Amino acid sequence: MPRTTTLDCPGCPPLRALTFDSLGLIKVVEARGEQGGVSKVVERWGDPDASKCVLAASIDDSKNDPLLAVARKSGLIEILNPLNGDLRVSISNAGDAGARPEDDGIAGLHLFKRQRMESSRSCTLLTCTTKGNASMRSIDISNVPSESSSNGCLKSWNVCASGTVLCSKVDRNENYALFGGKGIEVNVWDLEKCMKIWTAKPPPKNSLGIFTPTWFTSATFLSIDDHRKFVAGTNNHQVHLYDTSAQRRPIMSFDFRETPIKAVAAEPESYNIYIGNGSGDLASVDIRMGKLLGCFIGKCSGSIRSIARHPTLPVIASCGLDGYLRLWDIKTRQLLSAVFLKQHLADVVFDSAFADKEVAPAAADPLVHEVQNRNDIEEHEAETMPMKRKKAPKGKDKSKTKASKENDESKKLKSKKKSKRVTGDSHDDDS
Repeated sequence: MPRTTTLDCPGCPPLRALTFDSLGLIKVVEARGEQGGVSKVVERWGDPDASKCVLAASIDDSKNDPLLAVARKSGLIEILNPLNGDLRVSISNAGDAGARPEDDGIAGLHLFKRQRMESSRSCTLLTCTTKGNASMRSIDISNVPSESSSNGCLKSWNVCASGTVLCSKVDRNENYALFGGKGIEVNVWDLEKCMKIWTAKPPPKNSLGIFTPTWFTSATFLSIDDHRKFVAGTNNHQVHLYDTSAQRRPIMSFDFRETPIKAVAAEPESYNIYIGNGSGDLASVDIRMGKLLGCFIGKCSGSIRSIARHPTLPVIASCGLDGYLRLWDIKTRQLLSAVFLKQHLADVVFDSAFADKEVAPAAADPLVHEVQNRNDIEEHEAETMPMKRKKAPKGKDKSKTKASKENDESKKLKSKKKSKRVTGDSHDDDS
Protein backbone atom coordinates (compact mmCIF):
# COMPACT_ATOMS: atom_id res chain seq x y z
CA MET A 1 0.00 0.00 0.00
CA PRO A 2 1.26 3.55 -0.71
CA ARG A 3 2.28 5.57 2.29
CA THR A 4 -0.14 8.43 2.70
CA THR A 5 -1.18 10.75 5.50
CA THR A 6 -4.61 12.31 5.91
CA LEU A 7 -4.42 16.01 6.78
CA ASP A 8 -6.87 18.89 6.96
CA CYS A 9 -5.99 21.35 4.18
CA PRO A 10 -6.68 24.98 5.16
CA GLY A 11 -6.78 26.17 1.53
CA CYS A 12 -4.39 28.34 -0.42
CA PRO A 13 -4.28 31.95 -1.65
CA PRO A 14 -5.47 32.87 -5.15
CA LEU A 15 -3.14 31.26 -7.69
CA ARG A 16 -3.03 29.46 -11.01
CA ALA A 17 -0.87 26.46 -11.89
CA LEU A 18 -0.46 24.37 -15.05
CA THR A 19 0.44 20.69 -14.88
CA PHE A 20 1.76 18.35 -17.59
CA ASP A 21 1.36 14.58 -17.55
CA SER A 22 2.42 11.38 -19.29
CA LEU A 23 -0.60 11.35 -21.63
CA GLY A 24 0.10 14.80 -23.05
CA LEU A 25 -2.70 16.54 -21.14
CA ILE A 26 -2.32 20.06 -19.78
CA LYS A 27 -4.55 20.75 -16.79
CA VAL A 28 -5.17 24.18 -15.29
CA VAL A 29 -5.62 24.31 -11.53
CA GLU A 30 -6.92 27.48 -9.90
CA ALA A 31 -7.63 28.58 -6.34
CA ARG A 32 -9.87 31.57 -5.73
CA GLY A 33 -10.83 33.54 -2.64
CA GLU A 34 -8.75 35.40 -0.11
CA GLN A 35 -9.85 33.27 2.86
CA GLY A 36 -8.17 30.02 1.87
CA GLY A 37 -9.59 29.02 -1.49
CA VAL A 38 -9.99 25.41 -2.58
CA SER A 39 -7.87 24.52 -5.61
CA LYS A 40 -9.61 22.61 -8.39
CA VAL A 41 -9.20 21.76 -12.07
CA VAL A 42 -10.89 24.38 -14.23
CA GLU A 43 -9.62 23.43 -17.71
CA ARG A 44 -8.10 20.50 -19.56
CA TRP A 45 -6.29 20.95 -22.87
CA GLY A 46 -5.61 18.19 -25.36
CA ASP A 47 -6.61 14.56 -25.78
CA PRO A 48 -4.94 11.64 -24.00
CA ASP A 49 -2.19 10.18 -26.18
CA ALA A 50 0.94 8.45 -24.88
CA SER A 51 2.93 9.57 -27.93
CA LYS A 52 2.32 13.19 -26.88
CA CYS A 53 3.81 12.73 -23.42
CA VAL A 54 5.17 16.04 -22.13
CA LEU A 55 8.92 15.92 -21.51
CA ALA A 56 9.58 19.55 -20.57
CA ALA A 57 7.74 22.86 -20.28
CA SER A 58 8.59 26.54 -19.88
CA ILE A 59 6.38 29.60 -19.43
CA ASP A 60 6.72 33.31 -20.10
CA ASP A 61 3.97 34.69 -17.87
CA SER A 62 4.26 38.34 -18.85
CA LYS A 63 1.05 40.33 -18.71
CA ASN A 64 1.38 41.35 -22.34
CA ASP A 65 0.94 38.35 -24.67
CA PRO A 66 2.13 35.45 -22.45
CA LEU A 67 3.41 32.22 -24.03
CA LEU A 68 3.85 28.61 -22.96
CA ALA A 69 6.34 26.19 -24.57
CA VAL A 70 5.79 22.44 -24.35
CA ALA A 71 8.14 19.69 -25.64
CA ARG A 72 6.49 16.36 -26.41
CA LYS A 73 7.75 12.81 -26.84
CA SER A 74 6.81 12.81 -30.53
CA GLY A 75 9.44 15.49 -31.20
CA LEU A 76 7.03 18.41 -31.50
CA ILE A 77 7.55 21.68 -29.69
CA GLU A 78 4.33 23.63 -29.26
CA ILE A 79 3.94 27.30 -28.36
CA LEU A 80 0.58 27.86 -26.67
CA ASN A 81 -1.38 30.66 -25.13
CA PRO A 82 -1.36 29.87 -21.38
CA LEU A 83 -4.66 31.72 -20.86
CA ASN A 84 -6.86 29.58 -23.11
CA GLY A 85 -4.61 26.84 -24.54
CA ASP A 86 -4.77 28.03 -28.14
CA LEU A 87 -1.93 26.76 -30.32
CA ARG A 88 0.25 29.57 -31.66
CA VAL A 89 2.95 27.60 -33.47
CA SER A 90 4.19 24.01 -33.67
CA ILE A 91 7.68 23.02 -34.83
CA SER A 92 9.46 19.69 -35.13
CA ASN A 93 12.71 18.80 -33.46
CA ALA A 94 13.20 15.57 -35.44
CA GLY A 95 15.65 16.85 -38.04
CA ASP A 96 17.93 18.80 -35.72
CA ALA A 97 20.32 15.92 -35.03
CA GLY A 98 19.30 13.39 -37.65
CA ALA A 99 17.83 11.00 -35.08
CA ARG A 100 14.33 9.86 -34.31
CA PRO A 101 12.52 11.81 -31.58
CA GLU A 102 12.02 8.65 -29.52
CA ASP A 103 15.76 8.02 -29.45
CA ASP A 104 16.78 11.61 -28.75
CA GLY A 105 14.06 13.23 -26.66
CA ILE A 106 14.19 16.77 -25.32
CA ALA A 107 15.67 16.95 -21.83
CA GLY A 108 15.81 20.74 -21.42
CA LEU A 109 13.53 23.53 -22.63
CA HIS A 110 13.57 27.25 -21.90
CA LEU A 111 11.42 30.03 -23.32
CA PHE A 112 13.28 33.32 -23.02
CA LYS A 113 11.57 36.35 -21.58
CA ARG A 114 10.79 38.49 -24.58
CA GLN A 115 11.54 42.19 -24.74
CA ARG A 116 9.83 42.76 -28.02
CA MET A 117 8.94 45.91 -29.83
CA GLU A 118 5.34 46.44 -30.85
CA SER A 119 6.12 45.43 -34.43
CA SER A 120 8.23 42.41 -33.44
CA ARG A 121 6.31 39.21 -32.61
CA SER A 122 9.07 36.64 -32.16
CA CYS A 123 10.45 34.61 -29.28
CA THR A 124 13.66 32.72 -28.62
CA LEU A 125 13.69 29.08 -27.56
CA LEU A 126 16.51 26.97 -26.10
CA THR A 127 16.33 23.18 -26.39
CA CYS A 128 18.68 20.39 -25.43
CA THR A 129 18.23 16.71 -26.21
CA THR A 130 19.30 13.71 -24.18
CA LYS A 131 22.28 13.18 -26.50
CA GLY A 132 23.55 16.69 -25.82
CA ASN A 133 22.43 18.51 -28.96
CA ALA A 134 21.61 22.06 -27.86
CA SER A 135 20.16 24.77 -30.08
CA MET A 136 18.69 28.25 -29.90
CA ARG A 137 16.11 29.34 -32.45
CA SER A 138 13.91 32.32 -33.15
CA ILE A 139 10.20 31.76 -33.79
CA ASP A 140 7.84 34.24 -35.40
CA ILE A 141 4.52 34.29 -33.57
CA SER A 142 1.31 35.16 -35.39
CA ASN A 143 -2.33 35.19 -34.35
CA VAL A 144 -2.98 32.60 -37.05
CA PRO A 145 -1.07 29.33 -36.35
CA SER A 146 -0.58 28.58 -40.05
CA GLU A 147 1.26 31.89 -40.52
CA SER A 148 3.71 31.29 -37.65
CA SER A 149 7.09 29.87 -38.57
CA SER A 150 10.55 29.11 -37.28
CA ASN A 151 13.54 31.02 -38.59
CA GLY A 152 15.81 28.01 -38.10
CA CYS A 153 18.56 27.47 -35.56
CA LEU A 154 20.40 30.65 -34.67
CA LYS A 155 23.01 28.73 -32.70
CA SER A 156 23.70 25.06 -32.10
CA TRP A 157 26.38 23.16 -30.24
CA ASN A 158 27.09 19.83 -28.58
CA VAL A 159 27.01 19.79 -24.81
CA CYS A 160 28.73 16.41 -24.36
CA ALA A 161 30.53 13.76 -26.35
CA SER A 162 28.93 10.82 -24.52
CA GLY A 163 26.42 10.15 -21.80
CA THR A 164 22.79 11.20 -21.38
CA VAL A 165 21.66 14.70 -20.50
CA LEU A 166 19.03 14.61 -17.75
CA CYS A 167 18.90 18.17 -16.42
CA SER A 168 19.22 21.67 -17.83
CA LYS A 169 18.72 25.09 -16.30
CA VAL A 170 19.04 28.73 -17.39
CA ASP A 171 19.90 31.48 -14.89
CA ARG A 172 17.55 34.36 -14.08
CA ASN A 173 19.39 36.82 -16.34
CA GLU A 174 19.23 34.30 -19.21
CA ASN A 175 22.91 34.63 -20.04
CA TYR A 176 24.19 31.27 -18.84
CA ALA A 177 22.95 27.67 -18.85
CA LEU A 178 24.11 24.52 -17.10
CA PHE A 179 23.76 20.91 -18.23
CA GLY A 180 24.34 17.58 -16.51
CA GLY A 181 23.24 13.97 -16.59
CA LYS A 182 24.28 10.34 -16.49
CA GLY A 183 27.98 10.17 -17.24
CA ILE A 184 28.10 13.96 -17.76
CA GLU A 185 29.68 16.29 -15.25
CA VAL A 186 27.85 19.55 -14.67
CA ASN A 187 29.09 22.20 -17.12
CA VAL A 188 28.21 25.87 -17.57
CA TRP A 189 27.86 27.57 -20.97
CA ASP A 190 27.81 31.19 -22.07
CA LEU A 191 24.69 31.42 -24.26
CA GLU A 192 25.79 34.52 -26.10
CA LYS A 193 29.09 33.03 -27.22
CA CYS A 194 27.99 29.36 -27.18
CA MET A 195 31.16 28.56 -25.28
CA LYS A 196 31.78 26.32 -22.29
CA ILE A 197 33.18 28.37 -19.43
CA TRP A 198 33.33 25.81 -16.62
CA THR A 199 33.20 22.04 -16.04
CA ALA A 200 32.98 20.19 -12.75
CA LYS A 201 35.67 17.75 -11.72
CA PRO A 202 34.74 14.12 -10.97
CA PRO A 203 34.66 13.20 -7.28
CA PRO A 204 37.65 11.29 -5.88
CA LYS A 205 37.57 7.60 -5.00
CA ASN A 206 36.36 6.62 -1.58
CA SER A 207 38.42 4.95 1.15
CA LEU A 208 37.94 1.55 -0.51
CA GLY A 209 39.21 2.82 -3.84
CA ILE A 210 35.77 2.66 -5.47
CA PHE A 211 34.85 5.35 -7.94
CA THR A 212 31.26 6.57 -7.91
CA PRO A 213 30.00 7.19 -11.45
CA THR A 214 28.60 10.59 -12.32
CA TRP A 215 24.82 10.73 -12.41
CA PHE A 216 23.16 14.14 -12.05
CA THR A 217 19.35 14.22 -12.04
CA SER A 218 18.44 17.86 -11.28
CA ALA A 219 20.07 21.26 -10.89
CA THR A 220 19.21 24.91 -10.29
CA PHE A 221 21.00 28.23 -9.89
CA LEU A 222 21.13 29.46 -6.33
CA SER A 223 21.30 33.24 -6.65
CA ILE A 224 19.32 35.60 -8.85
CA ASP A 225 22.22 37.86 -9.78
CA ASP A 226 25.12 35.42 -9.42
CA HIS A 227 25.40 32.55 -11.89
CA ARG A 228 28.52 31.16 -10.22
CA LYS A 229 26.68 29.31 -7.44
CA PHE A 230 24.31 26.45 -8.22
CA VAL A 231 23.00 23.27 -6.62
CA ALA A 232 22.83 19.81 -8.20
CA GLY A 233 21.16 16.60 -7.05
CA THR A 234 22.46 13.14 -7.89
CA ASN A 235 21.12 9.64 -8.28
CA ASN A 236 23.19 8.66 -5.22
CA HIS A 237 20.87 10.73 -2.93
CA GLN A 238 23.48 13.48 -2.62
CA VAL A 239 23.15 17.26 -3.00
CA HIS A 240 26.21 19.25 -4.15
CA LEU A 241 26.83 22.98 -3.89
CA TYR A 242 29.17 24.37 -6.54
CA ASP A 243 30.96 27.69 -6.79
CA THR A 244 32.62 28.16 -10.16
CA SER A 245 34.81 30.97 -8.81
CA ALA A 246 36.24 28.77 -6.02
CA GLN A 247 36.95 25.28 -7.33
CA ARG A 248 35.78 22.58 -9.72
CA ARG A 249 34.65 20.15 -7.05
CA PRO A 250 31.69 20.77 -4.71
CA ILE A 251 32.36 23.18 -1.87
CA MET A 252 29.76 21.36 0.21
CA SER A 253 27.86 18.06 -0.07
CA PHE A 254 25.36 16.16 2.05
CA ASP A 255 23.15 13.07 1.80
CA PHE A 256 19.37 13.16 1.92
CA ARG A 257 17.57 9.93 2.78
CA GLU A 258 18.30 6.85 0.64
CA THR A 259 16.63 7.42 -2.73
CA PRO A 260 17.73 9.49 -5.75
CA ILE A 261 17.17 13.24 -5.76
CA LYS A 262 14.59 13.96 -8.47
CA ALA A 263 13.82 17.68 -8.15
CA VAL A 264 15.55 20.78 -6.77
CA ALA A 265 14.22 24.34 -6.47
CA ALA A 266 15.82 27.43 -4.94
CA GLU A 267 14.30 30.12 -2.76
CA PRO A 268 14.85 33.53 -4.42
CA GLU A 269 17.12 35.90 -2.51
CA SER A 270 17.90 33.24 0.05
CA TYR A 271 20.14 30.25 0.67
CA ASN A 272 17.28 27.82 1.24
CA ILE A 273 16.51 25.11 -1.29
CA TYR A 274 13.73 22.56 -1.66
CA ILE A 275 14.56 18.99 -2.60
CA GLY A 276 12.35 16.03 -3.49
CA ASN A 277 13.43 12.44 -3.92
CA GLY A 278 12.21 9.20 -5.43
CA SER A 279 10.33 8.06 -2.33
CA GLY A 280 8.18 11.18 -2.04
CA ASP A 281 10.12 13.08 0.62
CA LEU A 282 10.07 16.88 0.35
CA ALA A 283 12.30 19.00 2.57
CA SER A 284 13.77 22.45 3.03
CA VAL A 285 17.53 22.79 3.50
CA ASP A 286 19.86 25.66 4.33
CA ILE A 287 22.50 25.06 1.70
CA ARG A 288 25.17 27.17 3.42
CA MET A 289 25.60 24.58 6.17
CA GLY A 290 23.73 21.64 4.70
CA LYS A 291 21.30 21.89 7.61
CA LEU A 292 17.91 20.26 7.26
CA LEU A 293 15.35 22.90 8.23
CA GLY A 294 12.45 20.48 8.17
CA CYS A 295 10.35 18.17 6.05
CA PHE A 296 7.01 19.19 4.66
CA ILE A 297 4.08 17.72 6.58
CA GLY A 298 2.20 15.12 4.57
CA LYS A 299 3.77 12.09 2.94
CA CYS A 300 3.65 11.80 -0.85
CA SER A 301 3.06 8.28 -2.11
CA GLY A 302 5.15 8.55 -5.29
CA SER A 303 8.35 9.95 -6.70
CA ILE A 304 8.47 13.76 -6.88
CA ARG A 305 9.37 14.90 -10.39
CA SER A 306 8.96 18.69 -10.25
CA ILE A 307 9.05 21.49 -7.67
CA ALA A 308 8.01 25.05 -8.55
CA ARG A 309 8.34 28.14 -6.37
CA HIS A 310 5.68 30.82 -6.80
CA PRO A 311 7.31 34.15 -7.77
CA THR A 312 5.30 36.29 -5.33
CA LEU A 313 3.39 34.08 -2.87
CA PRO A 314 5.02 31.99 -0.09
CA VAL A 315 3.89 28.80 -1.81
CA ILE A 316 5.63 25.94 -3.59
CA ALA A 317 4.04 23.24 -5.74
CA SER A 318 5.16 19.64 -6.11
CA CYS A 319 3.97 16.88 -8.40
CA GLY A 320 5.07 13.40 -9.36
CA LEU A 321 4.12 9.84 -10.10
CA ASP A 322 1.30 9.62 -7.54
CA GLY A 323 -0.84 11.90 -9.73
CA TYR A 324 -1.30 14.62 -7.10
CA LEU A 325 -0.54 18.31 -7.36
CA ARG A 326 0.28 19.53 -3.87
CA LEU A 327 0.57 23.14 -2.73
CA TRP A 328 2.63 23.88 0.38
CA ASP A 329 3.22 26.83 2.68
CA ILE A 330 6.97 27.47 2.81
CA LYS A 331 6.80 29.11 6.25
CA THR A 332 4.91 26.43 8.16
CA ARG A 333 5.70 23.59 5.71
CA GLN A 334 2.07 22.51 5.90
CA LEU A 335 -0.05 21.19 3.06
CA LEU A 336 -2.42 23.88 1.76
CA SER A 337 -4.22 21.90 -0.91
CA ALA A 338 -3.97 18.68 -2.91
CA VAL A 339 -5.62 17.92 -6.25
CA PHE A 340 -5.75 14.44 -7.77
CA LEU A 341 -5.08 14.62 -11.53
CA LYS A 342 -5.19 10.87 -12.35
CA GLN A 343 -2.07 10.64 -14.56
CA HIS A 344 1.65 10.59 -13.80
CA LEU A 345 2.74 14.22 -13.65
CA ALA A 346 5.99 15.36 -15.25
CA ASP A 347 6.12 19.11 -14.59
CA VAL A 348 4.31 22.06 -13.04
CA VAL A 349 4.59 25.82 -13.60
CA PHE A 350 2.93 28.85 -12.00
CA ASP A 351 1.18 31.67 -13.82
CA SER A 352 2.25 34.64 -11.70
CA ALA A 353 0.13 37.08 -13.73
CA PHE A 354 -3.06 35.43 -12.46
CA ALA A 355 -5.33 37.61 -10.31
CA ASP A 356 -8.53 36.58 -8.57
CA LYS A 357 -11.21 38.56 -10.40
CA GLU A 358 -14.12 37.53 -8.20
CA VAL A 359 -15.62 40.64 -6.59
CA ALA A 360 -17.86 40.66 -3.56
CA PRO A 361 -21.49 41.69 -4.34
CA ALA A 362 -21.49 44.53 -1.80
CA ALA A 363 -18.37 46.05 -3.32
CA ALA A 364 -19.65 45.55 -6.84
CA ASP A 365 -22.99 47.40 -6.44
CA PRO A 366 -23.78 49.05 -3.08
CA LEU A 367 -27.22 50.32 -4.22
CA VAL A 368 -28.38 46.81 -5.03
CA HIS A 369 -27.09 45.67 -1.67
CA GLU A 370 -29.12 48.35 0.14
CA VAL A 371 -32.32 47.42 -1.72
CA GLN A 372 -31.80 43.79 -0.82
CA ASN A 373 -31.37 44.70 2.84
CA ARG A 374 -34.62 46.70 2.82
CA ASN A 375 -36.51 43.84 1.23
CA ASP A 376 -35.13 41.45 3.78
CA ILE A 377 -36.26 43.72 6.63
CA GLU A 378 -39.79 44.05 5.22
CA GLU A 379 -40.09 40.32 4.72
CA HIS A 380 -38.88 39.76 8.25
CA GLU A 381 -41.50 42.14 9.67
CA ALA A 382 -44.28 40.56 7.59
CA GLU A 383 -43.38 37.07 8.69
CA THR A 384 -43.24 37.81 12.42
CA MET A 385 -45.11 35.22 14.48
CA PRO A 386 -48.12 36.26 16.74
CA MET A 387 -47.46 36.68 20.41
CA LYS A 388 -48.61 33.87 22.72
CA ARG A 389 -50.54 34.62 25.89
CA LYS A 390 -48.75 34.04 29.09
CA LYS A 391 -50.11 31.41 31.40
CA ALA A 392 -51.27 32.68 34.76
CA PRO A 393 -49.77 31.24 37.93
CA LYS A 394 -51.47 28.27 39.52
CA GLY A 395 -52.53 30.24 42.61
CA LYS A 396 -54.51 32.76 40.57
CA ASP A 397 -56.20 29.96 38.60
CA LYS A 398 -57.45 28.36 41.83
CA SER A 399 -58.83 31.66 43.11
CA LYS A 400 -60.66 32.24 39.86
CA THR A 401 -62.22 28.77 39.93
CA LYS A 402 -63.37 29.30 43.53
CA ALA A 403 -64.95 32.66 42.68
CA SER A 404 -66.73 31.19 39.68
CA LYS A 405 -68.13 28.33 41.85
CA GLU A 406 -69.41 30.82 44.49
CA ASN A 407 -71.14 32.89 41.80
CA ASP A 408 -72.84 29.79 40.42
CA GLU A 409 -74.10 28.77 43.89
CA SER A 410 -75.44 32.27 44.61
CA LYS A 411 -77.32 32.29 41.33
CA LYS A 412 -78.87 28.91 42.15
CA LEU A 413 -80.04 30.18 45.60
CA LYS A 414 -81.59 33.29 44.09
CA SER A 415 -83.46 31.20 41.51
CA LYS A 416 -84.80 28.91 44.31
CA LYS A 417 -86.04 31.92 46.40
CA LYS A 418 -87.79 33.36 43.39
CA SER A 419 -89.49 30.04 42.71
CA LYS A 420 -90.68 29.84 46.40
CA ARG A 421 -92.07 33.36 46.25
CA VAL A 422 -93.99 32.58 43.07
CA THR A 423 -95.52 29.42 44.60
CA GLY A 424 -96.53 31.35 47.79
CA ASP A 425 -98.35 34.05 45.84
CA SER A 426 -100.27 31.45 43.86
CA HIS A 427 -101.55 29.81 47.11
CA ASP A 428 -102.86 33.19 48.46
CA ASP A 429 -104.83 33.81 45.30
CA ASP A 430 -106.58 30.44 45.59
CA SER A 431 -107.71 31.10 49.15
